[in-house]
Amino acid sequence: MAAGALGDLTRTKSLERLNADAEAGEHTLQRTLGPWSLIGLGIGAVIGAGLFSLTGIAAAEHAGPAVVISFAIAAIGCCFAGMCYSELAGMIPVAGSAYTYAYATMGEFVAWIIGWDLVLEYAVGAATVSVSWSQYVVRFLHQFGIDLPAKLVHSPFETYKLADGTTGTGLVNLPAIVIIVAASWLLMIGIRESARVNAVVVAIKLAVVAVVIGLGAFYVKAQNYVPFIPENTGTFGEYGWSGIMRAAGVVFFAYIGFDAVSTAAQEAKNPQRNMMIGILGSLAICTVIYILFAGVLTGLVHYDAMRGDGAPVNTAIGQTPFPWLKSLVTLGVIAGFSTVILVLLLGQSRVFYTMSQDRLLPGLFSRVHPRWKTPYRSNLFFMVFTGALGGFLPITQLGHMTSIGTLLAFVLVCIGVMILRRTQPDAPRAYRAPLVPLVPILGILTCLAMMVSLDGETWLRLVIWLAIGMAIYFGWSRRHSRIGREERA
Repeated sequence: MAAGALGDLTRTKSLERLNADAEAGEHTLQRTLGPWSLIGLGIGAVIGAGLFSLTGIAAAEHAGPAVVISFAIAAIGCCFAGMCYSELAGMIPVAGSAYTYAYATMGEFVAWIIGWDLVLEYAVGAATVSVSWSQYVVRFLHQFGIDLPAKLVHSPFETYKLADGTTGTGLVNLPAIVIIVAASWLLMIGIRESARVNAVVVAIKLAVVAVVIGLGAFYVKAQNYVPFIPENTGTFGEYGWSGIMRAAGVVFFAYIGFDAVSTAAQEAKNPQRNMMIGILGSLAICTVIYILFAGVLTGLVHYDAMRGDGAPVNTAIGQTPFPWLKSLVTLGVIAGFSTVILVLLLGQSRVFYTMSQDRLLPGLFSRVHPRWKTPYRSNLFFMVFTGALGGFLPITQLGHMTSIGTLLAFVLVCIGVMILRRTQPDAPRAYRAPLVPLVPILGILTCLAMMVSLDGETWLRLVIWLAIGMAIYFGWSRRHSRIGREERA
């Protein structure tokens, strides 16, 4: 009995079965995305508020001007993982990302855990971003004399202070719900249309970032870079090299999203070639932008002056003679948030689409619209679920779980590459990660180092979330598994 139970947990789907299931039946997605669309999705998911907020926080509290090294370390970890993602995405051009790769290499139970874990990155992440999007929209409209009712921009668990000094309690964060509904509707009517809108908004936010870097570079003060690596205070994570590593774990959140490109593998033209271009291309572009931006920001303002500053970029812009840049940055943040929400909801719906096809989740998540060719019911579900989180809950603490959940996914993808190299060495690989097993091992070690650098509360939240997932798996999913039923038949 015990051996049989263990076999249930470790059963895998063959590469042939995965690829055949992706192209069979009425619930098939449409392949319409080229390499530039995939790069756009990656940039759309990666460059968001992290660029404008986490840079200042990480510099002030952990690394000082050496935050540029932290961005490079985080990028190296992402690069190792990105090469592993690219190999698996070319071999298994199926929606589902790390969930699908785990199912092919480590078995059903690990696949379920990672699929459940990805909810933290995609759905909860999108809800968290929607709340911040709402705050920036309210601030942007206020600059033009438009003030939305306070009760309609705060959740029921939040209080706010009015101009006369009185306080009130929110009713619903309506703008957060609006952006979730808009993104979900766009995803429902078609992946091609979603990619086009994403490309336009990505162009806007890249233009904003380029203006900030280009103009700000002329007002950098060399003395702000001294000391480049501040001396450690005696506490782990407060400056010195431990601070650089802690900052790398913090700013890693800013890189989250490039892996969402792999969830669109089933909708990509020539995925064996284009997935590698989309994943590594978007990662390379974003890394260059982050390092340049961090260098300019810490050159404009001394890192210690950004401590406790909720808007460090606005403070830095104050060192230039261009006050209009503050409005431009706000517009860039809004554009950045918008595409992050769009791509995260895209990734979440595709992961649940694949899990539903495997019957680890109910069949409604894999229903494809006959005309739009999208998993519209999955999009509808997460429109309601994520909209409710963004509109009615103060979910900032849940947002802290996003980084550690993604790092865990990266570790498992790196392990998956090594397993497939041993179990199926002759399988066709359009892209081969170099220096295996060295690159996957370095990816695992880098990601684990960043995970260890995160605080204990974040680890506790991850354990609780995974415990809930295991209860669902053993209570429902294991019995309804498609492969499990076929084996019992």
